[in-house]
Amino acid sequence: MRAQKSIYWIATGLLSALFLYSAFMYLTDTAVIEGDYQDYQYPTYLVIPMAIAKIIAIFFILYRKPKWVMEWAYAGLFFDMALASFAHYSINDPGITLPLIGIVLLLISYFFGKTVRP
Repeated sequence: MRAQKSIYWIATGLLSALFLYSAFMYLTDTAVIEGDYQDYQYPTYLVIPMAIAKIIAIFFILYRKPKWVMEWAYAGLFFDMALASFAHYSINDPGITLPLIGIVLLLISYFFGKTVRP
């Protein structure tokens, strides 16, 4: 059980750091991120709401109450990373590895969290 708890907290910590860094970049370097969104043909007005959503999702993943909001937070982050992966892939961007790593961390955090923090 101790190993499972360690794996959960490492994955959740890395996942949280990844998304908080992403949100920080969205909020502080908005013009660059908007340029990236244009390259991916995504609407640029989504940059700030996405940053706020990422921060809120990480809060509910760490707080874990209510359970249904935590489930939606995991789902939202999964869809964010899946769409980011497809966007990077569509323009042959080597940055695809970070969203894929994020998906792995999210899945580890989600499934280990079910046994470690029921």
